[in-house]
Amino acid sequence: MVKIYLIKDLAQLTGYSIHTLKYYLKEGLFKEISRSPETRFRYFDDSTIEKLLKIRILRKEGRSIKEIKNELL
Repeated sequence: MVKIYLIKDLAQLTGYSIHTLKYYLKEGLFKEISRSPETRFRYFDDSTIEKLLKIRILRKEGRSIKEIKNELL
């Protein structure tokens, strides 16, 4: 069974602020799996959480956003 998360859920599960998550989305570090046409809510899955945890490790290593983006692609 696939779990679906909203951005607020990602913030709670990963410790990132919603502001940071929106910035990472804008920079293309991760993407939503879908979006509600009515509410425009973004939806994410478990792979997003894994990616965010990897981003945290890379940031702690001192990697720039550009370096992280290149590594994740």
